[in-house]
Amino acid sequence: MKANLVDARGRSCPEPVLLTKKALTLYKDGVDVLVDNITARENIKRFATNLGYKVNVKENGQDILIEIRKE
Repeated sequence: MKANLVDARGRSCPEPVLLTKKALTLYKDGVDVLVDNITARENIKRFATNLGYKVNVKENGQDILIEIRKE
């Protein structure tokens, strides 16, 4: 597992956003976040975009990978 991967599957908001925020303090260039629900996906996308990050979403079945990178 990558060091900058946050596995937030099975967690309800706001926990995935809080885990993402914590990871971004450690990995300022970006992180990957794995979630399994649309609410978490949308909240994390909004949060990261508001901080100035570029967000890319990849869906694979139930898993949603959110790639967050510094522009």
